[in-house]
Amino acid sequence: MDANETPAFCNYDNSDYQGEFWGGGKRDYEDGAEEIALKRLLPQSGELLLEIGAGAGRNTLRYEGFKKIVLMDYALTQMEQAQERLGKSDRFIYVAADVYHLPFADNLFDGATMIRVLHHLSEINPAFAEIQRVMRRDAALILEFANKRNLKAILRYLFGKQSWNPFTREMVEFVALNFDNHPDTVKESLRKHGFQIEKTLAVSNLRIGTLKKKENLNWMLKIESLLQILNSRQPLSPSVFMKCVQRADKSVATVGEFFRCPNCHSGELKETSKFVECYCCGRQYPIVNGIYNFRLN
Repeated sequence: MDANETPAFCNYDNSDYQGEFWGGGKRDYEDGAEEIALKRLLPQSGELLLEIGAGAGRNTLRYEGFKKIVLMDYALTQMEQAQERLGKSDRFIYVAADVYHLPFADNLFDGATMIRVLHHLSEINPAFAEIQRVMRRDAALILEFANKRNLKAILRYLFGKQSWNPFTREMVEFVALNFDNHPDTVKESLRKHGFQIEKTLAVSNLRIGTLKKKENLNWMLKIESLLQILNSRQPLSPSVFMKCVQRADKSVATVGEFFRCPNCHSGELKETSKFVECYCCGRQYPIVNGIYNFRLN
């Protein structure tokens, strides 16, 4: 995909996203609910995991079974915060890039996660195409998306409180670059790109403002743990998690291949202490304080 054709997506660079959204314990319930889901879905072990939309590394240490993790986010400032949290280590590689132009070799990763990202993408098919490209056969993708067909939206629609229909298949943009996706649309796109859905969980079932208090957290998460499974067949929760396994026929990445140029797709790259340069198109990608910047725009 040409850089000029990149679908719109939300960019949290130079924002106070971590403080405004996650600070002060205001979303401890959602964080706890996601931790429960990840424990149920993550492979027990792996070699190399790609964390798409890693943000400031909130979930990274939960991927304890993987030997090495590539944290990737378009927001360079989020990568800087992740590095501050996790430190410089051979286990972590920090990359600023976008999901539509992944700067990685084909068939590289044996695991990937994409949590709280899909609802910021205006088009999901090209994103899944790129993820499919960089994943090995039998690699697991742990995916989260905002559920258009959630109980609150259904009730609001039935009582005339919202105009959009939660049962139709198209995505809905409820705030600028914030999208809810219909589960069937997500499933169709995943299957189109070679993913087999192995498990689905309904997540954040008790996302009710009046309940989300510190003193309620323990019992809410106990009930959440049960509801994730009980409601998994037809999730009406605001968030849905899926374990998807890549089944397309493909070979393992060539030994020594890791990055590829997101501009011209060449794997002929030269890395110095300050940048990665593409021999094919001549483009240089800065390395600043250990963070690779492969952003095209």
